[in-house]
Amino acid sequence: MKLVLGTVQFGLPYGIANQVGQVSLAEGTSILQLATACGIYTLDTAIAYGESEQRLGQIGVKGWQIVSKLPPIPDGTAQPIRWVETEVASSLQNLNVSSLYGLLLHRPLQLLEQNGDQIYHGLQEVKKAGIVKKIGVSIYDPEELEILCDRFQFDLVQAPFNIIDHRLIETGWMRRLAEHGIELHVRSVFLQGLLLMKSLDRPHKFNRWSTLFSRWDKWIQEVGLTPQEACLRYVHSFPQISKIVVGVDSANQLQELSAATQGVLPEVPSGLFSTDSDLLNPANWNKLVLDTSA
Repeated sequence: MKLVLGTVQFGLPYGIANQVGQVSLAEGTSILQLATACGIYTLDTAIAYGESEQRLGQIGVKGWQIVSKLPPIPDGTAQPIRWVETEVASSLQNLNVSSLYGLLLHRPLQLLEQNGDQIYHGLQEVKKAGIVKKIGVSIYDPEELEILCDRFQFDLVQAPFNIIDHRLIETGWMRRLAEHGIELHVRSVFLQGLLLMKSLDRPHKFNRWSTLFSRWDKWIQEVGLTPQEACLRYVHSFPQISKIVVGVDSANQLQELSAATQGVLPEVPSGLFSTDSDLLNPANWNKLVLDTSA
């Protein structure tokens, strides 16, 4: 099973389509139990995900492969290597586990700044100590890999990818990561839920891409797939992708997503994609509000 359980919802109310807020402890327990039954054994979390690590530690996640992420290093940190080690130790304590499968940098471009070499050395140290199996980066745009991979060696990269976001393919990085034996995990397969919303429910600030969304809505209707089925089967079809990170609000939702990966994917229309970072990078979505009110 390629699915990875994303746990940002365990610590924060997250996602444009989220209707239930932060997942409760009881629901989180049910989600993890069902995940195990579905053959999912990897969790994705981060120090920056509010109470996520603490919640997972309360539920009990020993035996899981856990990927966590370091937050941006604070300005003026005197000992970056020590900072990395302390943050990892805190994560392990919160999660109540002895090691992590993966440790990623949430803001990897800090590797190019003044303390970059020491941050990377810190990652190598926790890997050498055996408390982290794989080190890497969580990126927003594949172009970040151009300069990062010239200077640093990674075991794992997490990147956005979905049926309308083909940047990993177009830049050649999907192929290049596979050639270098770097494990690829993809997230944002539903574009934070935007691809799952009915046309009438999509916020008006996305009207700029109404032609693209009309094409998307029409295609899934024609081929008789749910948005979840189309999104997951598309991403699942790439052998270069090791894991697909999905976040859920309930055990029922996880059951639906697990079932949605199974089945045939009809041919995807060639024009069903965008290169506009205002759409593909959710960090830019708040600016769209300003644009529409100007």
